[in-house]
Amino acid sequence: MSAVELIGLAATLSLLAGWRLYLCVFAVGLAMAMGWIELPEHLHGLAVLANPWVIGVAGVGLCAEFLADKVLWVDSVWDALHTIVRPVGGALLALAVVDPADPAWQVIALLLGGGAALVSHGAKSGTRALVNTSPEPFSNVAVSTAEDVLTGSLLVLALANPVAAVVIAILLGVAAVLLLLMLRRLLAGLVRRVRPVASASRRDIS
Repeated sequence: MSAVELIGLAATLSLLAGWRLYLCVFAVGLAMAMGWIELPEHLHGLAVLANPWVIGVAGVGLCAEFLADKVLWVDSVWDALHTIVRPVGGALLALAVVDPADPAWQVIALLLGGGAALVSHGAKSGTRALVNTSPEPFSNVAVSTAEDVLTGSLLVLALANPVAAVVIAILLGVAAVLLLLMLRRLLAGLVRRVRPVASASRRDIS
């Protein structure tokens, strides 16, 4: 596996961790423990994910996240609580991919992994908060289910094909940045609309 492919896999794991950290840890660990995937020797840092305790804790977190993410506004509270957890988890997943004997790569993996997970987490939490403004509850469940399926599918594809991991990382990174820019524009438009109304209300009161 080339350096580019390693970076692609590390970035993919980190970006997906920003959506579903527990799913990433649980799926990779279970697949390794069951022998469904066999990672190359230079990715032996991921072997810790196959530990039964790690799988068990990730499974509990996965169930809790699956349920919380389907409930209106509870998902936003859950996202807020994981603003630090997901970037840290994404950084550690990226760190497990790189060569543990190279300190420079370890620092790069921590910085880029944590940053990538934070970007995807911001895009996810912002999008879900926007979806929650919808008066009907079905859009929230539909978006959450789509995230579950997409995360699992991309995770399997990235682990099975290093070249695909590079493409997935690029697409996810671009999508996350575009979502953040779109959310920023929507928020700015909302502030511009609310500000005159608030000013008019203060004048009426005075």
